[in-house]
Amino acid sequence: MAVHHGAAALGLVGAMPSGPGIISDELIASIAKTVPPPVATFLLTSEQSTGNIIAHVLRAGTNTVQIVDELAEGSYKEIKCKLPAVKIVQVIHVTTDASIEQAISIAADVDALLLDSGNPIAAIKILGGTGLTHNWEISREIVKAVNIPVFLAGGLNAANVKQAIETVKPFAVDVCSGVRTRGKLDKSKLNEFIEAVNRAA
Repeated sequence: MAVHHGAAALGLVGAMPSGPGIISDELIASIAKTVPPPVATFLLTSEQSTGNIIAHVLRAGTNTVQIVDELAEGSYKEIKCKLPAVKIVQVIHVTTDASIEQAISIAADVDALLLDSGNPIAAIKILGGTGLTHNWEISREIVKAVNIPVFLAGGLNAANVKQAIETVKPFAVDVCSGVRTRGKLDKSKLNEFIEAVNRAA
């Protein structure tokens, strides 16, 4: 459905401490095999060590890994060495101006950044799918400060995505809860969202 409506990439959500859309690694691998090029397949992983991230990508068979928490053990270089064909997207959960420095410090080591509205320090980590926006002015400063593609996520929907694009000027936008009804992908919402993105572009 997403590909039919013009999505440039699919986010396939692995095990998470919370949030919508979680599916098994087996199902992720099955979907990834059927996605036609040039549509990208993003594995959303909450793993924080390079060894576990690499193993997760190998199980999933996607061409991109979206690391939704901070890398706590190992290095991005190690991931690139083991998985040279896989693109690395690091999520920055935008909270304060400190997120700008965090993004700058990581940008040289990854292929893209994704700006979201999670809370990795909550008692139960919130790493995406919140339906909440964040301060787009901070996101705009991040886009200006780095020289790699920046994806914007967090509370986007058909009603606000035009303003988000005009404010932040991201490389692309990412949506989850904004195109779901009762936790499932909603064809009408998906169509409205992509039409709004195309109008803004």
